[in-house]
Amino acid sequence: MNAGRVGLALLIALLAAWFVFLRPVSLGGSVMYIVIRGNSMEPGYVSGDLLVVRAEPSYGTSDVVAYRVPGGEVGEGIVVVHRIVGGDASAGFAVRGDNNPSADPWLPHGTDVVGKAWVLIPGLGRVVVAIRQPVVLAAMAASLVVGLVIFRGPTGRPPTTVPMPTARFRRAGRLR
Repeated sequence: MNAGRVGLALLIALLAAWFVFLRPVSLGGSVMYIVIRGNSMEPGYVSGDLLVVRAEPSYGTSDVVAYRVPGGEVGEGIVVVHRIVGGDASAGFAVRGDNNPSADPWLPHGTDVVGKAWVLIPGLGRVVVAIRQPVVLAAMAASLVVGLVIFRGPTGRPPTTVPMPTARFRRAGRLR
């Protein structure tokens, strides 16, 4: 098996694993990617960390969950990452940040919970936020286009090597 086929097989395997385990909710998956902002969950979760949360069938006390602020409340729809300290899915969970002295004013129900903390990647959220800036996206797109033009050349085909006409130069005395 040549290196190209091995690389292609590896790429297909990685895409399949992403599709099964890491596909976001917006694409029909069961995970959501959240960049931690603020200090309410310190020291475990620091501003700039990337948290992957996964939908679970049920949630309980001491679970760190991401939930949407319930409808009709101030901040409606904002996703908050806090720990469940009481309550239940039907009556509403009491949630609180690990670094907060009191519980949140909202009582999110089971349908408001997006998912439970699954994977934490320290600091990667800063990179995600930076990449999502319009200027950075434009620079990355421009770099990709320039790279493709340079690699492909003006004809749209990969560059080819052209043999040097050495015999003609030898006769003319320019090549020894």
